Amino acid sequence: MSLNFETVTKAANLLRGADALLITAGAGMGVDSGLPDFRGPNGFWGVYPALGRAEIHFEDIANPQAFVERPELAWGFYGHRLNMYRETPPGDCFKLLMTVAESMPYGAFTFTSNVDGHFQRAGFPASRVCEVHGSIHHLQCLNRCSDHLWSAHDFKPQIDVEQCRITSAMPHCPLCGGLARPNILMFGDWQWVVSRQNAQLEGVQKWLDVVKNLVVIEIGAGTAIPTVRRFGENQNAPLIRINKTESQVTRESDVALPLGGIEAIKAITSMITP
Repeated sequence: MSLNFETVTKAANLLRGADALLITAGAGMGVDSGLPDFRGPNGFWGVYPALGRAEIHFEDIANPQAFVERPELAWGFYGHRLNMYRETPPGDCFKLLMTVAESMPYGAFTFTSNVDGHFQRAGFPASRVCEVHGSIHHLQCLNRCSDHLWSAHDFKPQIDVEQCRITSAMPHCPLCGGLARPNILMFGDWQWVVSRQNAQLEGVQKWLDVVKNLVVIEIGAGTAIPTVRRFGENQNAPLIRINKTESQVTRESDVALPLGGIEAIKAITSMITP
């Protein structure tokens, strides 16, 4: 879709007048970095054909019960994702957003449903990132023998990609010895340890209580699981919504850009940076 000069100019003017930037990001931001889009069976099964052949849907494998019933398959899926997120560099969108944030008195805070850790890898301070659905780079006990979390840094999974199965040792809880799982909110998940998320939510709220002229940039956040969209909408601040297929806004103060993240951010920043 072609750029609308007036709309992009309005977005740039909002950023010029802001003292703080809240970045709300969904899966579409990862797509700009080259990460796959899991939306719909075709997209998901295109990345994991073994799960397609078995007619296992995303909701079936992104589920703590999968670690109980078929742990090699569950860790095949999450181990492959962990390797993929480690190997894929964050896209240019991250750097451009950081440049914008550095010009503002209160900088930026990120609120994201993505579990890939790319904001931190791109240079955003961990203290300024809220991963509302958790992080694949942290582990917890599957049986939740405690609320202990630990880093996945030393876990180097070897995956049979064709079969979507882990072939190396699976991680285990250092306290009880039981199977470990990612500290990610899954479908039908009552055992997710929320302590890390709660601390991050407290951090973003403290920051929001201080800033004065906030603007929100939302990138690639869909309506199927609207957590990210609602958080940005609830801030009583102008919203720049960047989404190829779901860019609609309802307030006059907001801006809708039906574009990919990198295309939109490049257009906006070209108007506000030398």
